Amino acid sequence: MPGQTEQAARAAAPAVAAVIPCYKVVSTIDGVLARIGSEVARIYCVDDACPQGSGDHIAGNCVDSRVTVLRNERNLGVGGAVMRGFVQALADGADVVVKVDGDGQMDPALILKFVRPILDGRADYTKGNRFFDLAYLRPMPGIRLFGNAVLSFLTKLSTGYWNMVDPANGYLAIHRTVLEVLPLEKISERYFFESDMLFRLNILGAVVEEIPMESVYGDETSNLRVREVWGEFLFKNVANFFKRIGYNYFLRGFSIASVELVIGFLLAAFGVTFGIAEWVGSFASGVPVTAGTAMLAGLPLILGVQLLLSFLAYDTRAVPTVPLHQRL
Repeated sequence: MPGQTEQAARAAAPAVAAVIPCYKVVSTIDGVLARIGSEVARIYCVDDACPQGSGDHIAGNCVDSRVTVLRNERNLGVGGAVMRGFVQALADGADVVVKVDGDGQMDPALILKFVRPILDGRADYTKGNRFFDLAYLRPMPGIRLFGNAVLSFLTKLSTGYWNMVDPANGYLAIHRTVLEVLPLEKISERYFFESDMLFRLNILGAVVEEIPMESVYGDETSNLRVREVWGEFLFKNVANFFKRIGYNYFLRGFSIASVELVIGFLLAAFGVTFGIAEWVGSFASGVPVTAGTAMLAGLPLILGVQLLLSFLAYDTRAVPTVPLHQRL
């Protein structure tokens, strides 16, 4: 029977869910919801204690039966809102979960492009890349370009995904199996959550793929205040870098790169410390430093830097390539 065949096909098809954190998006959320295609089975709009009453607005105006409004009793930040949606999507049996912002900057028509690499078994996690085409950069404000450049380097260093071009991008999709093993309760609740997700995905060995996209910058007001979060981002990225190195190179694995890191650091530290001490002593006494003393400071420093560069080269090649959900 044709009807039964269509029902069976829908039942066998992977369930895709969309999570939309909602905070001060009353003016844009209707348009975002209207553009989400039939490939998405469920839509979770998470009212993160929105002062505009985003949840009430959606419940009162949206007639899409796929939409469920979730409410946080207190504001948890974008990360906390997304985690709330992830948990509900898992409970409802979603196979792939996509996170889309409610401010209209992310085109819902791209959802299939984000989901396809995961369903094809190539990736565990996909995220947007606004820098694939230089034409995409023209509408992006200059301050955002500079901020993204700095943040991208810090995120690559802390997460180990050196192949990422736009690691701070918040348009993402993830496989259910990977989402189930992520410690969602430990992921940062506010704007740092994208970087924190990547850090924890690298610890698990998940494969990440970037999807070219163009962001839309209109009259919307960003809730992110760079001056307020730059210190938090710097501290947390540095902390995650040291945790990643400890987990990947000493706790869960030990390789020649681990040896290069330890010896390289010790040699470089000795060279710098000894060199500064001798320079200060020479300046105070007025006696020039001998060639042998200079070599004793310079040679360990040179060897140490070479070993650290060798470690860095190894780390840039250690990006996961076999999807975690296939191994699990």
